[in-house]
Amino acid sequence: MAGRVSRPANPVQGHEIMNAHDDLAQVDAIVASARKAQTAYEANGSQTRYDRAAQAAAWAIMEPSRNQHLAELAVETTGLGNVPDKITKNHRKTLGLMRDIKDAKTFGVISDDPKTGITQIARAMGVIGAVVPSTNPAATPANNIINALKCGNAIVLSPSPKGVPACEVLLDYIHAEFDKIGEDKALVQMVPAPGSKDKTQRLLEISDLIVVTGSQNNVKRAYTSGTPALAVGAGNVTVIVDETADLKAAAEKITASKTFDNATSCSSENAIVTVDAIHDQFMEELAKAGGAYVKDETNIVAKLWPDGHLNRSVIAQDADKMLDALGMENDVPADTKFLAVETTGIGPDHPLSGEKLSRVAALYRAKDFADAVATTRKILAHQGAGHSVGLHSTDAARAETLATAVPTCRVIVNQAHTFATGGSFTNGMPFSLSMGCGSWGGNSIDDNLHWRHFMQTTKIIREIPANEPKLGDIFADYWADAGK
Repeated sequence: MAGRVSRPANPVQGHEIMNAHDDLAQVDAIVASARKAQTAYEANGSQTRYDRAAQAAAWAIMEPSRNQHLAELAVETTGLGNVPDKITKNHRKTLGLMRDIKDAKTFGVISDDPKTGITQIARAMGVIGAVVPSTNPAATPANNIINALKCGNAIVLSPSPKGVPACEVLLDYIHAEFDKIGEDKALVQMVPAPGSKDKTQRLLEISDLIVVTGSQNNVKRAYTSGTPALAVGAGNVTVIVDETADLKAAAEKITASKTFDNATSCSSENAIVTVDAIHDQFMEELAKAGGAYVKDETNIVAKLWPDGHLNRSVIAQDADKMLDALGMENDVPADTKFLAVETTGIGPDHPLSGEKLSRVAALYRAKDFADAVATTRKILAHQGAGHSVGLHSTDAARAETLATAVPTCRVIVNQAHTFATGGSFTNGMPFSLSMGCGSWGGNSIDDNLHWRHFMQTTKIIREIPANEPKLGDIFADYWADAGK
């Protein structure tokens, strides 16, 4: 009787399957050890212990020599950004976060309200799985680690492939600080190199909470993993300069923001919308600040997207390298810091209207403020909905007009956008490197990701005197208008 044809095993395929199995087993083991450490951390926890662990992680990146090494390593291995700005980012973002959490209660009873009879007890989430981008391979994981530890959690990182070296060194520094205070190093771990989609996917599936900053592909995978997720939307910041603005200040702030860390931030301006009444004057001020006005977009678009993808020779590069890659070094002033490229198109067929991750901003002209708002709304509808917009204006009412007219979670007024969106010492936003974009951006949060997102509560509910209204207390006004 004829049987199934026997085929020789494919040794290569078998080896790949075995390696894949081993990779997933590694992730399983790391998360298991993190879970064991977290259980003990919470069971034997205290506010002092949580605070000390967070301080240790913060000092690991803020200590000046370590900060400099991490910044240098990040630029060397990712090819993105620049060292001085990485140092500033590592320091200020971490210092601001430590200010935000200094007095936050994250252990034991955190509120007790006799009026409602409800007592809230802080509880950890468990093991946090954090996917971090190559644009900020030290600052972003440090932020997530500090928040996790402050709230009683363990954390396992999955860095982008280029971010692995900086992430490994950061963890070495944190573990060295943990040795000083006798803390369990298993509380802070990472998926072993080399990274892979399979390893990251496993981490997403078996963690207790996922935090994802970076590619929108990772964000989508997080939200479909079956694990509670905090993942943020894409940035494509648009900023309006109206006829009431302080044009010199606006030009200087936009330039400082756009060029910081070579535009690696999701909060970097990607489009500038000027109203006609001040367009020429503003462009003069922008030129003084270092922004070169390019009126013909054809060459820029061809060089920035030579094969339909962003040119890696331009992404997050210093001004001289960016200009050389775009063939613009002889066409703009020698002190040029970024390019403002005039365009009118918005949408998939007009790449300048999207995120550019480079020292290139799209420039749109508007007849008046209402037209500028309409243009901003179209840009966000194409990309970046929910993230943030900027406004340079001395008309106080216009911020509210903009806030209610476009799909955005933040309107940054008269500030350098990159420095303001993720928290600043001169505004009240929480310090963060991850900005939630609400339903507009397909996100579960509309706030800056911060420490409160890393904690949950158990509530004790006690009986209180009855508080039952009469029907008239609720419906009297309605009956008066509509009748019974």
